[in-house]
Amino acid sequence: MYPKKRELSQEELFKSRLDQLLDPKHPLVRLANAIDWEYFEKEFGKFYVENMGRPGKPIRILVGLYYLKNAYDESDESCVERFLENPYWQYFCGFEHFQHEFPLKPTTLVKWRQRIGEEGIDYCQYQESWQLG
Repeated sequence: MYPKKRELSQEELFKSRLDQLLDPKHPLVRLANAIDWEYFEKEFGKFYVENMGRPGKPIRILVGLYYLKNAYDESDESCVERFLENPYWQYFCGFEHFQHEFPLKPTTLVKWRQRIGEEGIDYCQYQESWQLG
């Protein structure tokens, strides 16, 4: 099933937004703002079936984690740990507020890579042109 759009809860209205706390010159903030995230929504949309199964996780989170995992040479498990302690990683993955819990299970990353297969990974190769710094 297609990923659900993330909605803000009432308690998030009173939290500080990451974009107000982080350095806008940081490489991950600049890169996150430069990437055409809708490109991935369109390209990966064909790997999802409408109204079948549990809704998928937001594509930006998955693509963002895939990029960070590869850019920083992390395992799925260490990627989870770094995500939880790094607000720049969270911002890069599309979160507006700091997360204290990982938004998915590490096995979701494996299942997502299986879902998109070789063809989907080719779309992610677009990320090789992304530059930190």
